[in-house]
Amino acid sequence: MKVPHVDPTHLVELALGNGVSHDDASALQHIAVCPSCWEELSLMTRIVDAARGIEEPDLPTAPPDRVWQRITEELACTRTPAAPAPAAPLCGHRPASTSPRTGPVPDARQRRAGVALGLASGLAALWWWHRTRSARCPARDG
Repeated sequence: MKVPHVDPTHLVELALGNGVSHDDASALQHIAVCPSCWEELSLMTRIVDAARGIEEPDLPTAPPDRVWQRITEELACTRTPAAPAPAAPLCGHRPASTSPRTGPVPDARQRRAGVALGLASGLAALWWWHRTRSARCPARDG
C-alpha cells in the first residue's frame, strides 16, 4: 500500500513547532521512514532556525552614498537628452542626495515584522519549489 507523503503545509507547521494535531503522529511515523519527507522537514527546520536567529546587525543596510552617486552618474551618461528624469527612486532606494541616516529609524516591532515577512517569503518559496518539483517527479513509495 502506498502511503501518501506529508503535505508541505503540514511540514511547515512541524518545522515552526506550531500546535500539535491528531495528524502529527501519522505524519511523524511517515517522516521517520521516508527519506524525501525527512529531507524536506530538515530543510524547513534549518530555514526556521536561521530566520529565528536573525538579529538587527544581520538585516541589510543601505549602501554608501558614493554607490548611489556612481549609479546616478552612469545613468546620466546613458540617458538621452529627451528622457525625463525619474520621478521616484527605483525599488524603494533613497536617491544619492539623501543620507542613509535621515528619516525615521524603524522600531523593534517594524524590524520583527520585516523578519517575519522574510521568513514567510522564504517558506512560501520553499513550498512553491517543493510543489513544482513534486509535479515533475512521481511520488515514491514511503
